[in-house]
Amino acid sequence: MMRPRPRSAPILAAALTAVLAAVAVTGMTARSDSPPDAAAGEASASALSERAAARDRLLEREPGLAQAVSEWGHDFYFTRAIYSSFRGWGRGGGRWATDFPKADRQFLFILHRLLTMLDLHEWENPISLADPELRRFPFLYMLEVGYMNLSEAEIEGLRGYLEAGGFLVVDDFWGEEAWSNFEYHMSRILPGRRIEPIPMDHPIFHQFYDIDAVITVPSVYNAMRGRYEECWGPCTPTVSGIFNDRGELMVVVNHNTDLGDAWEWSENPYYPIDRSTYAYELAINYIIYGLSH
Repeated sequence: MMRPRPRSAPILAAALTAVLAAVAVTGMTARSDSPPDAAAGEASASALSERAAARDRLLEREPGLAQAVSEWGHDFYFTRAIYSSFRGWGRGGGRWATDFPKADRQFLFILHRLLTMLDLHEWENPISLADPELRRFPFLYMLEVGYMNLSEAEIEGLRGYLEAGGFLVVDDFWGEEAWSNFEYHMSRILPGRRIEPIPMDHPIFHQFYDIDAVITVPSVYNAMRGRYEECWGPCTPTVSGIFNDRGELMVVVNHNTDLGDAWEWSENPYYPIDRSTYAYELAINYIIYGLSH
């Protein structure tokens, strides 16, 4: 049975951190770029050449990463979970497809601009929770879980994925009713494991970017109307998680917030740039943490 790539994941996470530290990330979600002058163009070409050389040196030094690239084709895949749901929405009638594929592509576009030394799969990578191939991909994104209605095969598939070392990020579900449905399904997937608040001093908030507060990330339509929440009554954004026996996070849960919509609409001049920047920074922290634990 196939397992996630434990040997290469810490190497990749270290590479992500090193590359991010070398790249100017200020304004990474800006709506447009100024035309480069000749000097800037030469500097950019030189930087790309240096990063390519750094990648070659990394592959020579770490044969495990080279093997993973050879076997699976790319260093990193942004993988989205396909799952059964109560109500249809998006492509194929599934809630899993909300914001798909634009959110995935735009998120990967930003990653590709920052991480040119790594071979990122540039396109979406949706996969069923019941597919044994799921274990090839150590990072998994799942949203609209308030509507999920998982089959036994999907329950077993996600349980096996998490127990084998996979890392799940949950996003874009709002209110107490949606939370109750998610909590019920997680009790079937990982019985006996509690969903706990993640304190702000936890390393996941400080992998590369220092996140000092959890804020609401709105859908584009709510943001344009000046309303950020999608539920009535208390609608406080939270980040919680499920930990393994070693005290490491297996699952990160973003409730009452919508990171995916910020990725999808970050180029929209009416979308608040502070929220899209936060959504990208938080997701990059998640990726670095997930691939190094």
